[in-house]
Amino acid sequence: MKILMVLTSHDKLGNTEHKTGFWVEEFAAPYYCFLDANADITLASPAGGQPPIDPNSELEQSQTEATERFNHDEDAQQQLANTFKLADVSAKDFDAIFYPGGHGPLWDLVDDADSIALIESFWQDGKPVSAVCHAPAVLLNAKDQNGEFIISGKAVTGFTNSEETAVGLAEVVPFLLQDELVKRGGQFESAQDWHPLAIQDGRLITGQNPASSEAVAEALLNALK
Repeated sequence: MKILMVLTSHDKLGNTEHKTGFWVEEFAAPYYCFLDANADITLASPAGGQPPIDPNSELEQSQTEATERFNHDEDAQQQLANTFKLADVSAKDFDAIFYPGGHGPLWDLVDDADSIALIESFWQDGKPVSAVCHAPAVLLNAKDQNGEFIISGKAVTGFTNSEETAVGLAEVVPFLLQDELVKRGGQFESAQDWHPLAIQDGRLITGQNPASSEAVAEALLNALK
């Protein structure tokens, strides 16, 4: 079982002075879920090397059992520091793809040609595609072999408008993810803010927020059985 995890390379939060990147919990919880299931995990990002970490995800209040495990795991940290370039990986080498969130993907992965091509290849090959929190943004421009958006008519979720407003970034992000998923024909579903929700519609698996990360990973593993 070979799983490709794709992380953002974007580290600037819009026009603010603040940094962004990927959210540690959204990487760590799925990573260990896959690792403990004996999956072969490959990490990639648009620029390769160390992906930027959202500093807010390293604060004490953002820590979970999975992030604490990562903080003491030198092997995982070394693997993360040496991600492959997206342009150098091929869908044929993997069984499934997973995208951790954080705000970074809203800026780079949503329009990244290599990422879109990968998703479309996984989809056309009948392999599971999964993303959590802000990462469902990577699905917005991916199309099926008929030229239709792959999320059109599919049940999907992601970081909600109300959650974006709650963190004070609704006017900072380039778009509101919930709105864009709906515009692409996605049948958007959500739980209460900050409550976990993972939705599977066939081979498409999405999660609403950081708390949903492990549930998305478990659904992906079940889809591979």
